[in-house]
Amino acid sequence: MSTLPGPLRTTHRFVRQWADDLRAGALELDRDPDAVHRYLDLPAVRFLAGHLTPPQWERADDGPGSGPAHGLATLERVLISEELARGDAGMMLGSPGASMTGVLLGVLGSPAQREWVYGRLAERPRWTCFALTEPDRGSAIGEMTTTLTPVGDGSYLLDGEKRYVGNAARADLGAVFARVAGTERLGVLAVLVDTADPGYRAEPLPTLGLRGVQLCRVVLDRVHVPAERVLGTHLPPTRRGMWGIVSVFNRLRPSVAAIALGIARAAHDYVAENRKELRGAERDEHEALGRRIDAARQLTYRAALAVDRRPSDGHLASAAKARACEVAEEVTLRAPGFFGPGARLDHPLLDKLARDARGVEFMEGTRNIQKLNLFQGLHTGKVDRI
Repeated sequence: MSTLPGPLRTTHRFVRQWADDLRAGALELDRDPDAVHRYLDLPAVRFLAGHLTPPQWERADDGPGSGPAHGLATLERVLISEELARGDAGMMLGSPGASMTGVLLGVLGSPAQREWVYGRLAERPRWTCFALTEPDRGSAIGEMTTTLTPVGDGSYLLDGEKRYVGNAARADLGAVFARVAGTERLGVLAVLVDTADPGYRAEPLPTLGLRGVQLCRVVLDRVHVPAERVLGTHLPPTRRGMWGIVSVFNRLRPSVAAIALGIARAAHDYVAENRKELRGAERDEHEALGRRIDAARQLTYRAALAVDRRPSDGHLASAAKARACEVAEEVTLRAPGFFGPGARLDHPLLDKLARDARGVEFMEGTRNIQKLNLFQGLHTGKVDRI
């Protein structure tokens, strides 16, 4: 950590202190996702509400490290995500703030669009959502059926359904991907939506893990999208749809890997704190799991730095996401074994961590998708085989 820029070290130090506060409400939020409103004054939640807001806009929280340090935005998100997920991934992902929409704005947004979003986020803590996945089709852009129908004045009517959209029922603002009616692959656009507009409806879905983020089904019925809320119109068509999605995912996948590592660390630390007399084979097993977490962390750091150097370089990010999720599942499933039969009933936090770890697997592409992306990098020589 001594090689990191000073502001980034400061951010990491503060976030480590704040992470433990999230743990206190973890099980309550797992039972009742609406409980997040009772934790809005926690330092970590206030930090997340303003962290991704660029410095030219007033932020909801101006504490240490509120902006990216020396341009290492991806690495900073990795450090923050691991520490806060160690506290509680559900609380972290269920907190208000710019989140994925903020990253998308950084890729496709105009100054006026950023003003519209960040100006509203600065007024009070607000949630945002990012709607890409569709029922039965996932995030396959070639099969997307949500449509934008031109009205004639540059605006559109938005129709369709999205699935597994985090915070959609809480959000005031959202980013939605849809296909312009009558167009092919390059006709996919991202638009900003005010969830108070007529035709927007979000319904929470029952989930086993990551309940705090309250994944939702979103129905869009002739939602009016003004011309000024269409993202990327100042860019060539080839850089609006799939290019925008890939650019955002490259920036966020190392953070998802870090969330998985934070969950793994929480389970690993729980064993150390509650089984202080580990001996023999148990001690060896616990130490081996710790080494796997450390190795996955180093890969995640490398992936973050690669994306910070060149945002199109996302192959290591896929490798990190796949490995970190594998490690998180292994650690959280083996942790109850240190406490004997019935451990997931006697230690509800361990049960929650195992469910949350499995949920991260489905965020931004499953392991098979990540391996395919990594293979493409190896095949084209963009990833070193050594």
